[in-house]
Amino acid sequence: MTTPFGRTLCAMITPLTPSGAVDLDGAQHLATHLVANGCDGLVLSGTTGESPTTTDAEKSALVAAVREAVGDRAKVLTGIGTPDTRHTTELAREAEKAGADGLLVVSPYYSRPPQDAIEAHFREIADASGLPLMLYDIPARTGSRVEPETILRLAEHPRIVAVKDCSHDFLGAQKVLARTALAYYAGCDEHNLALYAVGGTGYVSTVANVIPDHLRAVLDAFDAGDTARAARLQQQATPLIEAIMSAGLPGSVTVKALLNALALPAGPVRAPLRAAGQATTGTLLSLHADLAGA
Repeated sequence: MTTPFGRTLCAMITPLTPSGAVDLDGAQHLATHLVANGCDGLVLSGTTGESPTTTDAEKSALVAAVREAVGDRAKVLTGIGTPDTRHTTELAREAEKAGADGLLVVSPYYSRPPQDAIEAHFREIADASGLPLMLYDIPARTGSRVEPETILRLAEHPRIVAVKDCSHDFLGAQKVLARTALAYYAGCDEHNLALYAVGGTGYVSTVANVIPDHLRAVLDAFDAGDTARAARLQQQATPLIEAIMSAGLPGSVTVKALLNALALPAGPVRAPLRAAGQATTGTLLSLHADLAGA
């Protein structure tokens, strides 16, 4: 198993001040907390990090601040995906200057290019800097798959080293795992243990913002050969995973609601997103407390 970025990665939220500015001090506090509690990698400016509504300058500043906070205790990746290949290559170079260890690159959204164009897009970005690249397949948001056959071809590129899989195509993931040395990360928390059990590398988790130690314990138990404990821990987390990821609100909204309630740095979300209501926050807090007492 290759682990270019670690195995327990958090898709970190972007803390904001009450006025809506990026809270770099809060980001450093949260990053330090996550690493101390089980995350060996942090993915900034992804879906959970509200990347569509942060500027290029904010993304670079966030990388630099988190890099300073965690040093070499964790890998720091940053999302640079845009619908524009030229813009994305520029962001790749800026991320390298800011101190990132790797790039998370989503397939071009909205324009829905065919597979040969998606492949060319990723290759051009991989050639734009010296950083290793994690492909991000999330068709529910982009409108198009990165098909397994495309991933197999992209695996030949020396800087394309990993996949964050939000495709819900478990068979496709296993086909790629069987034929490449790519590091495969679960991007949907309900798949963390299942993908790991068939050769995946770990996870890039939204839910790790609030239960980093518990999610790491799932993989630790599996590695120790206690598969029954691993399964039990994964099952215990399921109600909270469902409430965060499948309650009709984006994970960035639900996670920020819970982090704020736990007095950890989060702040508001940026429009067009809107804060979770009191009932949702109360449910999240109750499920978090139940898990802590399990």
